[in-house]
Amino acid sequence: MKNQANNGRIDTVSKIIDASPQTLYQAFMDKSSLVKWLPPKGMSGEISLFEPVVGGRFQVTLTYEDKYTTQGKTTENTDTLEGTFIELVPYKKIVEAGVFDSDDPTFAKKMVMTWYFEEVVLGAKVTIVAENVPEDIKKEDHLDGLNSTLENLGHFVKIG
Repeated sequence: MKNQANNGRIDTVSKIIDASPQTLYQAFMDKSSLVKWLPPKGMSGEISLFEPVVGGRFQVTLTYEDKYTTQGKTTENTDTLEGTFIELVPYKKIVEAGVFDSDDPTFAKKMVMTWYFEEVVLGAKVTIVAENVPEDIKKEDHLDGLNSTLENLGHFVKIG
């Protein structure tokens, strides 16, 4: 991964999900579960590398279902993110750093994603904090995608 300076952009979303922090954390730590709920609406996913330990690596490819309306970062209709797990605090926090596989230097910067799982009365509050978001990713689109992912996670843990 390239080590780029932080550009200061931070995108954050939260959602209360009717599940325990343990259930939500486990949905993230299981590759077959993760690929089912991680891709935002309008995308499908593939996980070709997944080592969920501190220092472990991952590679996720998201494919836009409608390749004519969106331009990907890696290819015309895909985004591939390669990274490492920085910190894993069971049932509380996941920190990962990743870089989009892109020839465009505005996308090929290290982004840090932190997932927080906090027990609340109605289940768990899940918060995603994305730091050093590449400036050419539209903030509204990124927030929509992150919110869609949280909606998917809530639906996934509800139906199993």
